[in-house]
Amino acid sequence: MKKILALILALVMVLALAACGGNGGNTEPSNDTPAPADVSYSVAMITDYGDITDQSFNQTTYEACKAFCDEKGVTFKYYKPASDSDEDRVAMIESAIDEGFNVIVMPGFAFAPAIKSTAGNYADVTFIALDVSADDLGEDYVLPSNLYCAVYQEELCGYMAGYAAVKLGYTKLGFLGGMAVPAVVRYGYGFVQGADAAAAETGATVSMNYAYGNQFYPDADITAAMDTWYQGGTEVVFACGGGIFASAAEAAAKVGGKVIGVDVDQAGIIDGKYGEGMTVTSAMKGLAPTVKTLLTAVAEDKFADYGGKIDNLGLVSENPADNYVQLPEESTQFGDGFSADDYKALVADMFSGKITVSNDISVKAADLAKNIEVNDLGNLK
Repeated sequence: MKKILALILALVMVLALAACGGNGGNTEPSNDTPAPADVSYSVAMITDYGDITDQSFNQTTYEACKAFCDEKGVTFKYYKPASDSDEDRVAMIESAIDEGFNVIVMPGFAFAPAIKSTAGNYADVTFIALDVSADDLGEDYVLPSNLYCAVYQEELCGYMAGYAAVKLGYTKLGFLGGMAVPAVVRYGYGFVQGADAAAAETGATVSMNYAYGNQFYPDADITAAMDTWYQGGTEVVFACGGGIFASAAEAAAKVGGKVIGVDVDQAGIIDGKYGEGMTVTSAMKGLAPTVKTLLTAVAEDKFADYGGKIDNLGLVSENPADNYVQLPEESTQFGDGFSADDYKALVADMFSGKITVSNDISVKAADLAKNIEVNDLGNLK
C-alpha cells in the first residue's frame, strides 16, 4: 500500500510540474492569475521581430501594456515572431487570437503587411497599431472599424531637440537620418527649425551637417562618415533611424562627442554601451501614453471612437508628460541655458500656438533655416 501511495504522489507532482511549464517560448504572461469575471478583453502585444529589452519600440510598448494590464487585472502576453518576416508576424497575431486574446497591440511600421492580412478577417478582435501610417498601408487600403493606427508629429519633438541643443551651447550640429522616409524627414526638419529658433534668440553662430545613411542600420562606411564629422568639429549628432545611431555613437566615443536619441529615451542603451553622459536628450514618440489611452478606451467600451482611424498625434497639453511627442525629463541634460522649467515653457508656447513648426517636407532642409548654416550632404551611401 505504501508503495502505491508513493507512486500516486510522484505522479501528481510530475503532472503539476508539467502544468506549470506550459507557456511557449515566444510568449510570456504578465501575471499568473486569470482576469476578473467581469473583464471581457485580454491583451496580446506582438514584437516587430526584436526583443522586449531593446530599449526602443518593443520594450516601451511591452512595459506600457503590462503596466496597464497589471493595474486592471487583465490577462496579458507578448509574442515574438520567429524571424523578421511578414509571415511570422501574421503567425504570431493568429496564434494570439487562437489562444483567446481579443486585443492585439503592434508597434512599428513593419506590421503594415501583417495588418492588411489579418485585421479584416477578425471583426471581433481589436487591433492597435503604433507608428503605422497610411503610406505604410497603401492608398488602396480601407481601415476596418476594429483597427486604430497612431502616427506622430515628429517635427515637434525634433524641434524641441534642436532648440535644446543650441540653448545648451552646442553650435556644431549634425543630423544623421536613416532613410529619407516622411517620418525621418519630419524629425530632421523639426530639428533644423528648433536649432534655427534658438540661434536667433542666443545670437550664436550655428552650423549643421545634414545627411541620410540611406539605411536603418550602422556600418563601417557610415561610422567613417561620422568620424569625419566629429573630428571636423561636430559636437552633437541627432541620429534618427533605427540602429543607425550606433555609427554616430561609435564615432562620438572616440572624441568625447555627444548624440541625441530618437523615438524613445535612448540614454540607457547609448550611455551604457558607448560612454556615460553621451546622450544629450532624445526626441520621443509617446508610445506609452498612446497605449494607455487606447486600452482605457477598450476597457470603457469606447473603442468605437477610435476604430477605423489613423490619428496624427502631437501636443494635447502644456504639461510635457501628457503629450504624444516630448523629450525625456529624467535623462535630458538640462543646464543653465535650457532648464527643466525652460522646457516646460517651450512646450507651453508650442501648445498655445505661439511657436509653430512646419511639417512641409516638400522643401529642402536649408530652406527652413534663416539663422544657421545647413550643409545638406544628401545620402551618404
